[in-house]
Amino acid sequence: MPPLQVLLSSWTLDPVALVLVGLAAAGYVRGLRAVHRAGGHWPVWRTLAFLVLGLGSFVVLSCGFVGVYSSTLRWAFAVKLSLDLFLVPMLVGLGRPVTLARAALGPVGRGRLERWATSRPVRLVSNPILAPLIGFVLFMSFVTPWSFTLRTSPAIGVVLTVLVPLVGLLMILPNTEEAFFARVGGLLMLEFVFVFAELLLDAIPGVIVRLSGQVLDQHAAAGAGLPWFPNPLRDQQLAGDSLWFIAEIIDLPLIILMFVRFSRTDATEARSFDELTEDEFTALSQAHLGHRPTPPAEG
Repeated sequence: MPPLQVLLSSWTLDPVALVLVGLAAAGYVRGLRAVHRAGGHWPVWRTLAFLVLGLGSFVVLSCGFVGVYSSTLRWAFAVKLSLDLFLVPMLVGLGRPVTLARAALGPVGRGRLERWATSRPVRLVSNPILAPLIGFVLFMSFVTPWSFTLRTSPAIGVVLTVLVPLVGLLMILPNTEEAFFARVGGLLMLEFVFVFAELLLDAIPGVIVRLSGQVLDQHAAAGAGLPWFPNPLRDQQLAGDSLWFIAEIIDLPLIILMFVRFSRTDATEARSFDELTEDEFTALSQAHLGHRPTPPAEG
């Protein structure tokens, strides 16, 4: 592992990441101003979560140590990719950017936002069945020679910088923006099943990479002359450890978020049933069972 001085002093300039951060921050601040002009209030902690924790972590990952060495160190690339997919979107999602946009936009803007949320690409990526497979497919690239191309190609690096956090955000939004991406209770239970399946799926690439006795991408690290640089096999083992640990530990907050959503949905449904009159409840039950009210007997 590198010494602390190297970890803290290794920085680079990632123009693509900085442009994304600038656009996201400008849009969020603009939404805050619109809400305040309308006399509304927005929690400070959500602003800090979005701007400092979410966008700040993205800057550190893109421009800090793992950004500098992601093309030469397998484990640095694994850390950057997995945190960009899981951690950054989760922290950004805590700022509830969609809810803020709905509060700041007018009727036309809210209509466009709702059409975007119900569009096929968004529904596809946020689907509870497909979402667990995205991380699995992405991390399985580490067991193929393609992992070298992914971490060394500048063009692919730009694509990954843009798409990986965006896909991760679309995966996490239904859990952080539950009022906007509403799910029925039955589907929530199904999501629990697939999240637990994701715990198992995400472990597979990390375990394979960690236990393999040969270098899977057949390329030596370019910076092997540095005294703290690991040999290629040890670098690969550290990448497997990183994939395994990060993918598993990040799933825990997601399970907690889903449990909170389920509790809120259950409480809301319970209150709605409590407010029904006896006749309304009977009619609702018969409609659910597909029965029609039995007419009173004559005579």
